Amino acid sequence: MSQPTLHASVILDRLTFTWPDGSTALDGLSGAFGSGRTGLVGRNGAGKSTLLRLMAGELEPTSGFVAASGEVAYLPQQLTLDVDRRVAELLGVSEALDAVRAISAGDVDPAQFDAVGDDWDIEARAEASLAEAGLAPDFLDRTVGALSGGEAVLVAIAGIRLRRAPITLLDEPTNNLDRDARAKLGAMVQAWKGTLIVVSHDLSLLELMDDTAELYAQTLSVFGGPYSEWRAWLDAEQDAAKQAEATAAQAFRKEKRQRIEAEIKLSHRARTARKAELEKRVPKIIAHGRRMEAEVSAGKLRTEVGAKEDAARASLDEAGRRVRSDASMKIELPDPQVSRSRRIAMLGDDERAWVLQGPERVALVGRNGAGKTTLLERLVRGSSGPTVGSTLVAEALTDRIGYLPQRIDGLDAERSVFENIADAAPQVPEKELRNRLARFLIRGATADRPVSALSGGERFRVALAKLLLSDPPPHLVVLDEPTNNLDIDTVDQLVEALRAYRGAVLVVSHDDAFLARLDLDLTLEIDAEGSLREL
Repeated sequence: MSQPTLHASVILDRLTFTWPDGSTALDGLSGAFGSGRTGLVGRNGAGKSTLLRLMAGELEPTSGFVAASGEVAYLPQQLTLDVDRRVAELLGVSEALDAVRAISAGDVDPAQFDAVGDDWDIEARAEASLAEAGLAPDFLDRTVGALSGGEAVLVAIAGIRLRRAPITLLDEPTNNLDRDARAKLGAMVQAWKGTLIVVSHDLSLLELMDDTAELYAQTLSVFGGPYSEWRAWLDAEQDAAKQAEATAAQAFRKEKRQRIEAEIKLSHRARTARKAELEKRVPKIIAHGRRMEAEVSAGKLRTEVGAKEDAARASLDEAGRRVRSDASMKIELPDPQVSRSRRIAMLGDDERAWVLQGPERVALVGRNGAGKTTLLERLVRGSSGPTVGSTLVAEALTDRIGYLPQRIDGLDAERSVFENIADAAPQVPEKELRNRLARFLIRGATADRPVSALSGGERFRVALAKLLLSDPPPHLVVLDEPTNNLDIDTVDQLVEALRAYRGAVLVVSHDDAFLARLDLDLTLEIDAEGSLREL
């Protein structure tokens, strides 16, 4: 493995965290993050977001500790924002900014000078940070409620940059960003000073990292290089591990066979000796001596072949531990029996309309704030006519639509996973429904846990299962940014499931790599004028 960046900025020592319901998120985790940029990867539920919250001080360890070399700034996956606050407050500069403006207007109150401190250039620096994020200077005095989700994320990151905290933690920062905003964030990351630790499934962002850290099986390992280099190393290491396991298995089978052959040989010798003794072909004292010698010889042989078999088994066990046995989500979707001539939905503007027909796969793209989510919601809710201030229209031509919005708000957080799923498929027997859930890696005790106890990725899998396992199955599956909360391996499984689905699919996504793998029949863009055009 390549050596990671030196000079540790964050040290973890036997870090353990247990949730109030008794489930363990992290158990005895030790390791370190170096200076520079590190991408933190791992499967959903591995504990990545929990680890960031522990490093940020939002959670207290059950045992062990986190040691950071300086102030830690943290951007969570879901920003909880007061929509009435000014952007200047989100940036963390409102007090100094208002004081500078008051003094410039003639206020000589000493409290205003105290509020400014040494930050006389705060407005210029704040505007420069906004410009770096691609936002206009007048954003300072806007309210948070006037921002799109992507703009709010960029402002929050600009605020972190403005604070100049030596250590910054970002949890899935590209989730709400469109293509242009992702490019701006990428430029900010490349110019980042200090330690930056990013949890992300965005392959383009992960390629900008100096190091790649993986949280796997309660172990933190750090590789010196971006995601693609780490993935190539891991794949090669796993190929070598599987070959070593196959070789060890062959050696174990050989030693086991030789032990069995030795036992047969010894058994044959013993029978021959007993027969000779019974037939009295040799004097009793000699026969007894030979039997004792044979028993000693047999004991030595058994010890020798047994030791070889045990050594071969130990080598096999050791080789097997190197081979990962990760469970993958395997989605086998029911057939909604949609014929190719069946009209499913219509999307259009005042000039042209497009009809989704049969099992087509259609992508809807456009910048943040263009109205993609609004159009999806009108389609799903059955509203007719264009939205206020827009020429876009959407009409559903079937009542069997499954919708997965960006914000997973269709689950009852206090009820169990199984109870939530059963609501969507009341006619499916419990055993069969649990078997189907297992294909989404929701099995055993997890199926009976309350939704509130799940990680973001686990909650998404539950929502996805509720959508795709509904009975009867939907004619049209509508997905709004479905890759936001999924690990990279689960995205692979979702792609395969959607490509195999016999119904229609309409998906909104800024993830170009994801869309490219769906074998799309049509891509529609909401342009800057608010009209639809075919790409």
